[in-house]
Amino acid sequence: MDMLPVEPVDLSGGERLAMGSDELCVMATSAQTGGALFAATIRMPPGGGPPVMHRHAPGEIYHVLAGEFTFYVGPPDGTVRRFTATAGQVVPLAGDTPHTIRNESDADALAFMVHAPGGAMEQFSRAAAALAAAGEPAMEAVLDIAARHGIELLGPVPATVS
Repeated sequence: MDMLPVEPVDLSGGERLAMGSDELCVMATSAQTGGALFAATIRMPPGGGPPVMHRHAPGEIYHVLAGEFTFYVGPPDGTVRRFTATAGQVVPLAGDTPHTIRNESDADALAFMVHAPGGAMEQFSRAAAALAAAGEPAMEAVLDIAARHGIELLGPVPATVS
């Protein structure tokens, strides 16, 4: 097994994966961590982020480094909680939590994120980046790669409570 290097990883030097307007910079792969985690930074421009609520088995944690991210968390068929995290704040999400994350500000946002376990989310991210690189993906293709990687798409963000 290829384990993580003992040296620090530079936040600007990782492999880049473009998913629509969002960009991941890979810091640690699931192969390097024995499947334990997938770590990356995510840069999201204004208006960026997944447009639908979704859920998946891996838990995740976001440490906002710059800008702000708006989180929508809650049941897919009811009212969800909406809150914004700014630079310096950390947001943990347990696995199977319905959610989505958006940049609703007028400036780029950057966060360090970790998914645990890492395999499914890394594979999804790579498949989504490949699909995006081929042009505007068809909805059937998006649904297929989500399903193949254990991500359940739940539909548009319902009404929220702050």
